[in-house]
This record gives sequence, structure tokens and C-alpha cells, in this order.
Amino acid sequence: MGVRLLCRTALVAVLFLFTTSAFAHHVMGGATPSTLVEGLLSGIAHPVIGPDHLAFLLAIGIAVGIGGLNLALPALFVIASAIGVMLHVNGINLPGAEIVVACSVLLAGFLIARGRALSVWLWAVLFVVAGLFHGYAFGESIVGAETSPLHAYLVGLIFVQSTLSVGTALFARWRGLGSSELMPRLAGAAIVGVGLTALIGQLIPGA
Repeated sequence: MGVRLLCRTALVAVLFLFTTSAFAHHVMGGATPSTLVEGLLSGIAHPVIGPDHLAFLLAIGIAVGIGGLNLALPALFVIASAIGVMLHVNGINLPGAEIVVACSVLLAGFLIARGRALSVWLWAVLFVVAGLFHGYAFGESIVGAETSPLHAYLVGLIFVQSTLSVGTALFARWRGLGSSELMPRLAGAAIVGVGLTALIGQLIPGA
């Protein structure tokens, strides 16, 4: 029954991810947030409606949960993503950001799907590097905003990313899941699918 429920949930999640992909970087309909409320809502929504970003946040939680890693570890990604946003806002270029984002999702999913425990340092490096590029991609929607909506955007971004990643980790621990069990490995495979689709979309526009 657990596996069936997981499969159904995964199917719904994947369908949701792909049907929302068109809105991944246009939370406010393509307009730059101009008020504190718009900035906050944009920061909260952006990681959720972007399929690659959401998949990576879930991967962080799964990796931390099944690996028995420190629950503070997701903070590395969250902080790095905020730095990435500010890099973009200040005109500092990170070339190939969307491709790196897609590859980070693909790699995280693969590492989870292979069903083996990994070093905390490997995850830490991945979270920091990925965070910079995910944050840089987030920054596209807030470039040109005034100080108030920008700060609100960062608050929303930090809140939702922390909540999703740590919440997923706590759920995995509550279920007593290990790295070699079927449920997290299937989730990892689904994340691979999201990353691969995102990568193909970047390499072959319109595919």
C-alpha cells in the first residue's frame, strides 16, 4: 500500500511540476515586484512553481533525512541562493546558470536514486554550488526592484526554501527511511526525470 501511494503521489507531483514549468520565472506575470507584498509573494512562490527548483529542494530534504545529516545543512543552500540573487541583482554574471541548475537537479536525483549513503561534505559542496546558481536564476525576476520588495523577496525565498527542505527531511526521518529503501530511491528517480527534462529544455529549446 505504501509503494502504491508513493507512486500515485509521485505521478501527481510530476504532472504538477511540468504543468507549472511555464511560470517558473514569471511569478508576477513577468512584471518586477514593485511593493513589499509583491516581493514577499514572489519570493514565496518562485521556488514552488519552478519545477527544477522545487525538485532540488525536495532532494535536499530527502538527502538530509535519509542520511541522518544535520538539519542545519539545508541552510547552506538557502544562504548560497540568497547570495546568488544578490549577484544577479548587482550585475555579476554566472554563465550557464540554467544549465547548471538542471545539472544540479539531475545529479542530486541520481545520488539519491543510487541508494548509497554519501559523505556530508559531498552534499555540502553540492548545496553551496547549486545554491549560488539557483539563486542567480531566481534573481532574474527581481532585477530592477526597489529595496523594499527586494528585501521582502529574499525573506519569502529564505522562508519557503527552509520550510520545504527541512520539512521534507523531518518527514523522511519520521518515516524512518534509509538511503537504500525503495521510497527515497523512487523519489530520486523522479527528480532525475525533472532534471533531465530541464536540461534537454536548455540544450534544445522548444524540445
